[in-house]
Amino acid sequence: MKKTTMKKRAGELEDAISELCVLCKRRDNCPDKYGEKITLKEHQITVHYFCLLMSSGIFQRGEEHEGIHGFLVDDIRMEIRRSARLRCMGCKKAGASVGCSIKSCRQMVHLPCGIEREFIFQFTDLFPSFCRKHRPTQTCSTSPTLPLCCSICLEPIEPVLSYSVLKCPACHGSWFHRNCVQFQAHSAAMFFFKCTLCNNKDQFQQEMLRMGIHIPERDASWELEENAYGDLLQVYQHCDAVKCCCDKGRSYSAQSGGYEIVRCKFCGSSGTHRKCSSIKLYETNWSCSDCKAAAEGTALSPLPNHVKSPLAERQEKKRLFKRCLSNLHSSLISKRRCLDASPTEILMDLAAQITPQQTTAVLLQNEEVLEAALQALRQTDFNPCHTLSVNFVRNKWSENVANQRRFLSHLLQSLRNSSVFEGPEGTKNLALNSQALRDDLYYETGSLLALSLVHGGPPVAFFSPALYHTLFHYPPDYKLTVEDLGDVILTNKVKMIAESSSLSELKKAVRAASEYLHVAGCSRRINKLADKSTLLEDILNFYLIIRMQLPLQRFREGLRTLGVFERVQACPEGFYSVFCDPVERMTAETMFSLFTPQFSVEEEQKAKEDRTIIFWKHYLNECEDGQCAASLEDILIFATAADVIPAIGFNPAPLLSFFTPLDSSCAFPQSRPEANHLILPVLPSYELFKKHLEYAVGQLSVMQAV
Repeated sequence: MKKTTMKKRAGELEDAISELCVLCKRRDNCPDKYGEKITLKEHQITVHYFCLLMSSGIFQRGEEHEGIHGFLVDDIRMEIRRSARLRCMGCKKAGASVGCSIKSCRQMVHLPCGIEREFIFQFTDLFPSFCRKHRPTQTCSTSPTLPLCCSICLEPIEPVLSYSVLKCPACHGSWFHRNCVQFQAHSAAMFFFKCTLCNNKDQFQQEMLRMGIHIPERDASWELEENAYGDLLQVYQHCDAVKCCCDKGRSYSAQSGGYEIVRCKFCGSSGTHRKCSSIKLYETNWSCSDCKAAAEGTALSPLPNHVKSPLAERQEKKRLFKRCLSNLHSSLISKRRCLDASPTEILMDLAAQITPQQTTAVLLQNEEVLEAALQALRQTDFNPCHTLSVNFVRNKWSENVANQRRFLSHLLQSLRNSSVFEGPEGTKNLALNSQALRDDLYYETGSLLALSLVHGGPPVAFFSPALYHTLFHYPPDYKLTVEDLGDVILTNKVKMIAESSSLSELKKAVRAASEYLHVAGCSRRINKLADKSTLLEDILNFYLIIRMQLPLQRFREGLRTLGVFERVQACPEGFYSVFCDPVERMTAETMFSLFTPQFSVEEEQKAKEDRTIIFWKHYLNECEDGQCAASLEDILIFATAADVIPAIGFNPAPLLSFFTPLDSSCAFPQSRPEANHLILPVLPSYELFKKHLEYAVGQLSVMQAV
């Protein structure tokens, strides 16, 4: 009995193992997602067809009837052995058979893990795969008209191109959820798969293949159903008159005469005998009561057996909501916006993703901050949620928080001065740089800016209003101007056009800029001075938006790191100051209110500390007036290791405490930057307090410079 039970269990275990795909180790049977699940019992191999197609080390060397659709059994076993040595970056388990097709990229995944990590798998040519960093993206050459909905499921859709949101390359007006368009492709297949809005087929299919949509090479699913069109071979044969006069019943229909059934010309699903509804023999156009009322607009109630669709109900609710909003006073809307979370609170919420237990090492040599940051970002195991562990080779500091804040401050300066940006200081636009495109620097720059904001870096403070508007559509009524152009030569030529006060001056300015206008597609005949405004609008639109579509798209994708782009887009008004406004100059009042004093309980000691607070405030005022060797920024660096207040704010809040020294001659202020804690000595005179504070701050500045 025991032997029988053991054999039964062994058989069940063997069957369970045989159900697993030998490549991805999953037993899911989902043909539209992983392809057909095929089992070769004689070889004890079960595999998803898509896992075979996307595996990096195997090709179809056999005929279609050999092995699994041309994949030979020996080749499959070799691929299993090859992938067993590779670890998946998703589930961290061995057996990763799919790798990014970019040779320099080392990311390996199982096919299901790749789908979960938003890899793109192209079902064409050599079936290449692309990781999240190197995957192809779409660009949008025209501003979408809001509100938009998915052209397939009709649910609302955010018109921002991403992995999960795609658009038609032909009409630019049809947007889809990735899951929706994949479902449509699986249903319609190659012969019927096309844009639901413009019906474009060839260009649409090529673009969807490029973006990783699988289009089966078969007929549509509805064409393959047995007797799918059987109902179309039958016609309605029933008399629906209130009183039927036919002795043979309501279902009887003669070939002609009074008992011939005539069907409704609109719906075809209602009928009557000619005699029952007094229809003459020569009349052919008859309509049922329901269709007649609907066609004439006299229907008093919905059609029988019909109910409102959920979509109709949602649209009706939206219309009612908009109508209510339009009747409210505008102060209610502005009040609601004031109640939204501040940028500091939003960034603090995003920072909750960071895990202090896991770190990413950043080693800086010779102050090459940007190079060190890019090197860390390009590591295959880089995770933006890990804490940055920064080390300066030539620095004596040991506190990681101090190193991190100093690193992020220098990183922002390096990014601002990089080849990715152009324009005046403080109002930078993206520059079009082919080398940066080739190296994907736009994505990496956006990613580093997002990392800096969430990890406690300073405000960006150098975006131009034009760049911010292009990225986040705020301010909504912003108009591009000549000053937004970064190219000095082009700016001067466009200014000549803008400042033309007569038709002759305008034509002369247009001739001087003809080369630029031709490249922009804005070359045209000027017939009147009023043509100037349209010409300027087209020039600015081309140079700042249309030609920058790919850099802008990659930059947006980079800003999505840690969810920054989505949160800024949801609150663009609040983040405008973080990205565009210059950093406010530190004042004595700001510095004084930044630190919360922690007094002693004893009255005598508290009185001494009150006097120290007066010294502290007086010293800050002297620093602001330039009467001290140290600046307010130097003091902030000494206390917190930050030269400006971070965009995320200080966490924990800066604290000011006191200590009473045994010897006043060597009592120097102390700081704990990791806790934003400044400790001041209780000294008998202001002169001694100032001397010791300046010495401590000066020593730190010297250490930084070494």
